[in-house]
Amino acid sequence: MSQNSGNTPAWQDTVLDSQQPKAPIKIGIATGIGALLWLGPYLGVNAVLLPAKVEQVIPSQKAQVVALLASAAMIVATLANIVIGGFSDLTRSKWGRRTPWILIGSVGSLITLAWFNMSGTVPMMVISWSCYQIFLNAIVAPLLAFLQDQVAPKHRGTISSIYAFGYVIGQYGGQVVGAQFLGNVGTGILVMGFLTLLSGPVAALIVREPSSKGMPKKSFTFNMFLQNFIFPLHNAKDFYLALFGKMMINTATTAIMGYQLYILSDYIKLNTAGQQKYVSIISMILMVTAIVMSISAGPVSDKMHSRKVPVFIAALLVAVGVIFPAFTNASWSMIVYGLLAGLGMGIFFAVDQALNLEVLPNPQTAAKDLGILNLANTGSQILGPIVAASIVTAAHGSYFGIFPVCAALALIGGVLILFVNEHRDVKAQQEEAK
Repeated sequence: MSQNSGNTPAWQDTVLDSQQPKAPIKIGIATGIGALLWLGPYLGVNAVLLPAKVEQVIPSQKAQVVALLASAAMIVATLANIVIGGFSDLTRSKWGRRTPWILIGSVGSLITLAWFNMSGTVPMMVISWSCYQIFLNAIVAPLLAFLQDQVAPKHRGTISSIYAFGYVIGQYGGQVVGAQFLGNVGTGILVMGFLTLLSGPVAALIVREPSSKGMPKKSFTFNMFLQNFIFPLHNAKDFYLALFGKMMINTATTAIMGYQLYILSDYIKLNTAGQQKYVSIISMILMVTAIVMSISAGPVSDKMHSRKVPVFIAALLVAVGVIFPAFTNASWSMIVYGLLAGLGMGIFFAVDQALNLEVLPNPQTAAKDLGILNLANTGSQILGPIVAASIVTAAHGSYFGIFPVCAALALIGGVLILFVNEHRDVKAQQEEAK
């Protein structure tokens, strides 16, 4: 952020506790609404409308094509997070470092989703869906960086909870909305595109990011390239523990969410009306339980002075929830899954971004590094279907194996998080104050 000293702007990458006595609630509101408006539409398409469109285009290979789309998207999203995040960290403009990118991303997401909607062949779907990932991640990484730029460490649990409130509604509410368009998939995809269009502008209007022209210019050198455009190499052990731990926990739920339409039809044996009903019920349960926990878990995390313990508890709840349908294919087993996994993911989302900020190797490359860490969220939305498809293919069409494998992933992820060294934000402040 920038502050004025007389008429000369002084540049700061972040805010110290001493400079921010009150929690910046508007930053939480802006990022929460921004997350709701990109994540909800994305998951409404990715988890519901994309599988339905694939089934219309090539029903005989639907699981394989969904996995192909997920694989291509994962590669593109990874590169986009790094490159766009890196350029955002270096952007000097009167609108700030983040605002130009979230605006471009919002417009581009609408255009590329409309293109995907018109695609009638597998190659064209792969290309348009991959382009959509580029613009979507132009929203994601810079939006998250507002938390690093403008929120002091002591407030990050609380602000992360506000962010999580919007994120959770998007996480599950998007699927509820998407399910209403199963009878008209094309219209649903366009509606999701127009909702995404609002994400960047709404967040930008609330934040009103200060100018970044006071930020020192950086010459393009090899060292600058290494710092701003590749995965962090130094002081990054906790960064990677958090990245892979959270990705495993997320993958455990997204593997089921991404294939829940097929699970309900081929494993639970529901007809189209039943599928639509249970997608809505499960998503609503996931959303309500997650909202309840997300509101309370962030402030509790601040009082505990711990992020990793709540995340480990969340992983345990997710593991129990996702394995439950393995014991019976009765439809109510998916409701039990929704209840337990929802409680776990509510805790997880509430402290997720606070944990991310605590393990950043360098505040000067916050957007790039947060973009990489966000692969634990967006990347798992892509990785989950790949894991599920591999299990289903190996089992010759059976969906049973998804449940124990995903439970194991959640537990492994929770254990990795336990090895994170906490309170790095305090150390960073001490070094910055010297």
